[in-house]
Amino acid sequence: MSKLVQRLLTFFIGVPLVIGLVCLHPYHHLALHIVLILVSVCAALELEGIFSTMGAHLNKVCLAFLTALPPVMAFLCTLFNLPHVYIEYTLLTSIMLCMATEVITAQTFEHSNIKILSSAFIIFYSGYLPTFISRMTTLSHATERIALFLLLVFLCDSLAWLFGNLFGKNNRGIIKASPNKSAAGFAGGFFGSILISVLASVIMPDIFGASILRAVLLGILMAAFAIIGDLAESVFKRSANCKDSGSIIPGRGGVLDSIDSVFFSAPVYYLVTTLLYRPL
Repeated sequence: MSKLVQRLLTFFIGVPLVIGLVCLHPYHHLALHIVLILVSVCAALELEGIFSTMGAHLNKVCLAFLTALPPVMAFLCTLFNLPHVYIEYTLLTSIMLCMATEVITAQTFEHSNIKILSSAFIIFYSGYLPTFISRMTTLSHATERIALFLLLVFLCDSLAWLFGNLFGKNNRGIIKASPNKSAAGFAGGFFGSILISVLASVIMPDIFGASILRAVLLGILMAAFAIIGDLAESVFKRSANCKDSGSIIPGRGGVLDSIDSVFFSAPVYYLVTTLLYRPL
């Protein structure tokens, strides 16, 4: 099966499944929280595999446990209506525990700095960033807002890929981090994100507001950060000289290859939704 067919099947099957998961409401979106925890752990282990090429061989069991703590706390905050600041406390605790683990268990110290920094970054990236998706479940019309967030990212990614393949032959290489990315692809990503944002504003103005200008602003911000998130992961892989973070998802690679844009743009969407738009 060609990579094109694999990618199309992943999009047309995977995206509806993910959106369907968001529509499951029982126990404050319990199913979504469970998936976020599992995805966070998988992403952490894939990042560990990338960073291990630089000598940062981390304790995978310890790293998986510490990475899972912030999203678990995010669910508890949602379930028991606790202040979100507890998530930040949990992040700090996880990072401090990873430092303590290295202090207590290390037998040699030539790689201790890179191991501590790598562990702290993995916990932040894979464990903390997805908590902003968990926080979205506390907003009014949470299902619609999370669905819009995912569609903004997925349409940006998919149309960037489509436009890049159709029109990007002669305008690639503008970003060294990912030479196959093209100007046409970036334009397609912005178009897809802005389009879905404007449609949401027109179809459901009571939820997303009736301002087309704000909808365009949201689409631009989401496309920009989704693209940066994708490029940032390319930097991780290029620095470690590896093509994909894994091979679990057909046509996409690893878990990290599929959620990099989602994780990176989640805080932006949450902040824009709660600060720049009307009170929820």
